[in-house]
Amino acid sequence: MTAQFSAAHSVRGHPGKCARPHGHNWTIEAAVKGRALDRIGMLVDFAVLKRRLEALLEAYDHRDLNQVEPFTTVNPTAENLARHIYAELGRDLPEGVTVDRVSVLETDRCSATYRRDEDDAAGRA
Repeated sequence: MTAQFSAAHSVRGHPGKCARPHGHNWTIEAAVKGRALDRIGMLVDFAVLKRRLEALLEAYDHRDLNQVEPFTTVNPTAENLARHIYAELGRDLPEGVTVDRVSVLETDRCSATYRRDEDDAAGRA
């Protein structure tokens, strides 16, 4: 599933120009996984996944990410954004469906992907 939003951010502590406020047209790609399909052969209806992802991204659209929780204290890097969306998206999926990975693209050439290690016994995202 892919969704987009536009937002500004600045990367705290960055030694270069990314420390200054700038914006991106962010693209978010989310993939889910599971072991069983439903009676019509779906893991999850894409419309359900799309609504959930777009609802999460609404909080970021046309905002300064540095002023939106949790990025008031967590650096709003593509990596941290991917990890946060991964965790939030996984909170409200149908039973048996989990997030496999979330990729955040700042541009068509710069992206970060978060995927939780299956061996992470604590289960933290």
